[in-house]
Amino acid sequence: MTDTNDDYVYDEATGEWISASAAAASAEDANLIEVRDAVGNLLADGDSVTLIKDLTVKGANQTLKRGTVIKSIRLTGDAQEIDCRYEGIKGLVLRAEFVRKR
Repeated sequence: MTDTNDDYVYDEATGEWISASAAAASAEDANLIEVRDAVGNLLADGDSVTLIKDLTVKGANQTLKRGTVIKSIRLTGDAQEIDCRYEGIKGLVLRAEFVRKR
């Protein structure tokens, strides 16, 4: 049984009236972005990854070699970008398609 004091909002996706608490829960689920590595493993903040390809870093005159371990990654909110740190390179952003979870 539903609470009669609960506010209802119109959900345009389903075309139905749903409770405000259910609408907030579905909006929160929609904001979760899954970031997956090159082989399909789910990545999370703090994971360590290994590069699967040599990558030339623009602006740093440096190449990160295949097999390089990047520790403590941070997710950016984009499904394909990973923010990380590596010695000598500030603001390094990698694409998820070039890494594998350790």
